[in-house]
Amino acid sequence: MSAHIPSPTCLLSFDVEEWFQVENLRPVFPRATWDRIPRRVVAATRSILQILADRGRRATFFVLGWVAEREPGLVKEIADQGHEIASHGYGHVLPLQLTPLEFRDDVLRARKTLEDLTGTPVTGYRAPSFSLNHEHLAILAECGYRYDSSVHPFTLHDRYARLDNIGAVLRPGVYLTQSQIIEVALPVERFGRLQVPIAGGGYFRLYPGAMFRQLVRRAIARDGHYVLYLHSWEFDAQMPRVRVPGLGSGFRHYNNLSRTAPRMQQLVGMLDILDARFLTMGAFVDAVLAERSAQGRPAASIAGSAWSATLDDCGG
Repeated sequence: MSAHIPSPTCLLSFDVEEWFQVENLRPVFPRATWDRIPRRVVAATRSILQILADRGRRATFFVLGWVAEREPGLVKEIADQGHEIASHGYGHVLPLQLTPLEFRDDVLRARKTLEDLTGTPVTGYRAPSFSLNHEHLAILAECGYRYDSSVHPFTLHDRYARLDNIGAVLRPGVYLTQSQIIEVALPVERFGRLQVPIAGGGYFRLYPGAMFRQLVRRAIARDGHYVLYLHSWEFDAQMPRVRVPGLGSGFRHYNNLSRTAPRMQQLVGMLDILDARFLTMGAFVDAVLAERSAQGRPAASIAGSAWSATLDDCGG
């Protein structure tokens, strides 16, 4: 990997989970019901894979362990097409709702499940609803993870974690945390005191497409790279509709699902025009560390040695 990260760089990432596992639908589908609900994740994820194949792009898929156990062929299909497999945890419970021991068991189980299926190390993690704290980052490091992408600095969301003093800045939006985990944060655009989420998810479906693409251009001009996240179920416009209690929860889940795929194609097309380089999260982290090392800064060697040690400690 080159010691210089070209600008612009784009990181496409997808959280692979069932449509009924999201927090907005939890009152309707408690965990005890999940195995009785028809699964739709395979077809939805294949829609993403087809778009990526058509464009010749690679991405990172944060796969839920629960899904991987039930759809092992899908995990192998993603990996066989050259994409990175990373962890979304096992049971899609918010880390802030788990004890430290429960969280450790969750991320270890997910990592082992995915590695057994692919035969390759799983070093990346993203928390459900971007909900975690510094203690969770330390546990991830102990369990052999190398990087995390769970920090979403939009402070108005009720479930997003608040991580003050994330760590040393390696480049805009990328940090070396106290636990030696590399944090790849999600981008937020700011207009004075106004925060505008621009990383994807429901915001990708809510904003006008042209406006979203312009915000991405601004982020790339500022940071040199851009991180997009979407969920597999956002590519399933035909999913069942259920009545969801709570103000706005149903709208947040179902709004503009039919526009996800075409808008993603338009966004990737715009990035192609900008001559963006597409990297997986893991490759991007490698490039960041190589860049730091080439500049003679110590962060890369610290992170590399810490990761090697934790892999040994956890049997990685």
